Order: sequence, then structure tokens, then C-alpha cells
Amino acid sequence: MPFPPGSLTPAPDREPDLHDDFRTGLDPRWWVASYLPHWTTPERARARYDTGPDGLALRIDRDQPDWREEDAPLRVSNLQTGVFSGPVGSPLGSHRHREGLTVRTETPTRLLFAPSSGRVEITVSASRDVNCMTAAWLVGTEHRSPTESGEICIFEIDADAIGETTVARSGIKAHHDPHLTSDMSEVALPLDASAPHTWFVQWGSGETVIGCQDRTLRRVAQAPDYPLFLMIDLFEIGPRRGLYPKTATIHRVRAWGESGLAAG
Repeated sequence: MPFPPGSLTPAPDREPDLHDDFRTGLDPRWWVASYLPHWTTPERARARYDTGPDGLALRIDRDQPDWREEDAPLRVSNLQTGVFSGPVGSPLGSHRHREGLTVRTETPTRLLFAPSSGRVEITVSASRDVNCMTAAWLVGTEHRSPTESGEICIFEIDADAIGETTVARSGIKAHHDPHLTSDMSEVALPLDASAPHTWFVQWGSGETVIGCQDRTLRRVAQAPDYPLFLMIDLFEIGPRRGLYPKTATIHRVRAWGESGLAAG
């Protein structure tokens, strides 16, 4: 199945603000190796991963605890380029993607790459392991306001949707932002997403464009206009079964911030 016509606009004609192939390990200037640590406890949030010449392999191990007991069965290893939380017991923190979340571990604010518009490129090999999902999002930091909470879903790829053609989910999720409207859809990729392939997103000036392998997949006439940080995740959703460890590999990330926060 061919991609829709049209290509993404070229990358900016300058060096990326963030460029990482993980060959020398995890760079703490850019990455928090925990999944939304403020909503849970450090050991439950901590990412399992290995680095090497192919990049960084996010890993789910057989003994890995559920992210939160209330959300079991759900295990996750994640990298993100920022974190924000209020005090323990408060409902304030980045990515309130579930009802009833309150801060369990107060986490110092770190905004390592959090632009309000820009471009991100991610080269990834998604997991084909049973019950797994590989995903990448840009989410509102919420450090200025709890309504700055929208999400750009670059991709969500379920393991059982991978084959010679892969089906992924992509688009916008409003969450608690009253100025956005959720607009998610499935996109068909004429490739096996467990092999290396590159996703692109550009957003700003009221438009979000998402693509894969240089071809446009989604063009949405809305975009968050406040700081967003990047999350790249491997989830195991459901009871433990199959072989361990389960892995997805991030080969390279390049990102440019047009405005907002881009620090390193």
C-alpha cells in the first residue's frame, strides 16, 4: 500500500538541538530514564535498557514491576526529555493521562528539550514481542498551566499490527487542553516496523504534520503552542507471557526547537 502523496518539508538548515544515536550510552543532558516518575515510585518508573552500536534497546524484563499497582498489568520502559511535578499529594504534573493521578514522588522540574514548535525525527525498530506497544509522543509539560497538556502522538505501534504492512495510530490528543480537539486515526505503512524506519513530526503555527520514511501520513490543522517534551516508550500491556526480555530499539533521535525551551 503506497504512502499518501506529498513529502514533509526539509529539516532546518542547521545542526539539530538534540542529536543522539546512544552509541556512547544514555546522555543525561537530554534524557530522563523514567516513565512519568512523579505519578509512581522510582523503581516502578525506572527504565530498563541497553546501549550499543545499534542504539538504545528499551527492555521489559520478566521481573519488572507494574508502573502503578492500580494500572496493573502494565509495565513500561521509557525515555523522556523533561519532567515536572507538584508536591506529593497534589494533582499537578506532566501528562495527566489517567483520571485520579496524584503525585507520589515529587520530582524536580527538568526541561531538557521542550520546545513549543519544531521538528523531531526518530529512527526506531518496534517490538514484535507479545503484548507490547512501541510509542512516541510529544506531551505538554504543564509546568506553566495544567491546561498546557495536549499531546502529539507521533506513533503507537502494537506488536500484533506489525507485518509486511504495519498499522499504527497517529494524531492529536487534547487531554485537558480546551483549545485542542482529539484527532487520532490509524495509518498503514508499507513496511515491517520491526526493522529500522524513521518517523518525522513538524508542528507550529496551528498545524501538525506527521510522516514516516519521508512521506506525509497526517496533516492536522491544529498544534499545541506551548512547551512539549518528547517521550519514547516500550509498554507491555497485559499478563506476563512470552519470552523475555522484550525489546524495542531507538537507533537515532534528531530534534530542532523553533521556539520555547531547547536546552542541553
